[in-house]
Amino acid sequence: MLNFDVLVIGSGGSGMRAALEAGRQQGLSVGLMTKMFPTRSATGCAQGGINGSLQNADPNDSIEKHIFDTVKGSDYLGDQDAIEHFISNMPDAIRELDYFGVPFSRDTQGRIAQRNFGGASSPRTCFSADVTGHVILHTLYEQCLKHGVKVLSEWYLLQIVTEEGKLCGVVAYDLKGGRFVPIAAKAIVVATGGAGRMYWLRTTNPFTSTGDGIGACFDAGVPIKDPEFVQFHPTGLAGTGILMSEASRGEGGYLLNNKGERFMSRYAPEKMELATRDLVSQAIETEIKEGRGFGEGLSAYVQLDLRHLGREKILERLPQIRDLAITFEQVDPIEQPIPIRPSCHYSMGGIDVIDYRTCATAVEGIFAAGEAACISVHGANRLGGNSLADIVAFGKFAGQGASECARKRPAVNQSPVNQAAQAWEAKFDAVTTRNTGISTSAIRDRLAEIMWNNVGVFRTGAEMEEALKVVDRLMTEYQAIEVPDQNKIYNTAFVNYIELGSMLTVAKTVVLGALNRKESRGSHCRADFPNRDDADFLKHTIVSREGQAYNISYRPVVITKYPPAERKY
Repeated sequence: MLNFDVLVIGSGGSGMRAALEAGRQQGLSVGLMTKMFPTRSATGCAQGGINGSLQNADPNDSIEKHIFDTVKGSDYLGDQDAIEHFISNMPDAIRELDYFGVPFSRDTQGRIAQRNFGGASSPRTCFSADVTGHVILHTLYEQCLKHGVKVLSEWYLLQIVTEEGKLCGVVAYDLKGGRFVPIAAKAIVVATGGAGRMYWLRTTNPFTSTGDGIGACFDAGVPIKDPEFVQFHPTGLAGTGILMSEASRGEGGYLLNNKGERFMSRYAPEKMELATRDLVSQAIETEIKEGRGFGEGLSAYVQLDLRHLGREKILERLPQIRDLAITFEQVDPIEQPIPIRPSCHYSMGGIDVIDYRTCATAVEGIFAAGEAACISVHGANRLGGNSLADIVAFGKFAGQGASECARKRPAVNQSPVNQAAQAWEAKFDAVTTRNTGISTSAIRDRLAEIMWNNVGVFRTGAEMEEALKVVDRLMTEYQAIEVPDQNKIYNTAFVNYIELGSMLTVAKTVVLGALNRKESRGSHCRADFPNRDDADFLKHTIVSREGQAYNISYRPVVITKYPPAERKY
């Protein structure tokens, strides 16, 4: 049995920032648990930048403009009180990262450089070439070690254990030791990222983005909010889905169809390629569906053209973009356009956070931050650059909230945690001795196929009804999966099995939320309900569970300053 005052689960930017903040408190034992090496998380894939109104590139920019851009970008589904709190803290959060040692790119006056990003009225995206998330992640890891955070590397979250609606701890699988370990904790911060791998090979996410924390919180009684809002990044590599950062368009890249047209002039004549991601992705898919793309079927694509930027600018500002295009598409963007197509990128929905100041959930002791959480600042569509902003702002708030909770709570009852760990020992024995012939990979591939085909950029009620039937059938088959490896040490087949369970859980909430939202808003675009419906659907979807039944309810959106208006870019 391990024991922590604060246990942070997930080593991305939000988890690192939460662990650092808790580690800076005096007298608390703080752990950081991660299923991979700490600096291998999805934050390292976030290339483009982090938003904050520093006014370095545009002295007329302001916090209020950033707030409005975020509200508008959310298609008015973001809670405006939470957005105000978030955006108001960003200039100081970026300066703090600078103080920690993040090597931001600089302008000619030595100030942090800022570039244009989609949906922004001013250039406010701070960056480090096109590796911004990578350098933030490594800097935060150094700070965590400096402040004595105990890192549990390659430990997988299996279960969050509660008693009478309050946290007791978690059960973890120690891959290296081959143990099922009970961990008592007064407070946890769930920062395990999104579930993009439910779309498998059409996602920008790493293979570890499987919704583990979202599913574990759901099992522990925490609802999921707004799951239907899944962002598809406009520019994933056509063959693999690997991210071609928005920085490429922020620096001036063009999107071209097979006629050589900059087709965004039809969809967003003012912002063009720098419209919001939902609009650009929908435009690309429309071009392909109407025959103006290259190739056919799942291999169809449009082009991202950077050639006019010139060799020097590409090598200085977009070196990783070039390397990825050469490695995975054999295309050098200095000389050729890059084939791209939308790719599942980000979950706006997630664990229902009920207090944006502390990142607390409805279960005492459970906090959430980052992509795993839904704090309602992104609404129906997240702006590029607001994700890295989200993780450092709310990571800090979650670390503070969890620390305060841990100081107030008495010692937790360890007995339920021990019992849960013993139950996992028995479950491992059961799934590794079955002989059913049902494999994890077969179900995973069918899940990805139905999610991409039926719950993708465009959706209809009939398609989602079919998807719901398929997901339910896959959930039944999942109960009989055999894991053909009885070794407890580094049993990645067992991990893949548990990850699939989380993806199925999250996928069902996505389908249910989308099926019941009979409108189009942000990233949720229904061909059978093409218009936004503020009268009936200006509200948050809340999915909860009683036994095996998934229940849907709704919660009003918080509006403080900006009433819903038509979005034009």
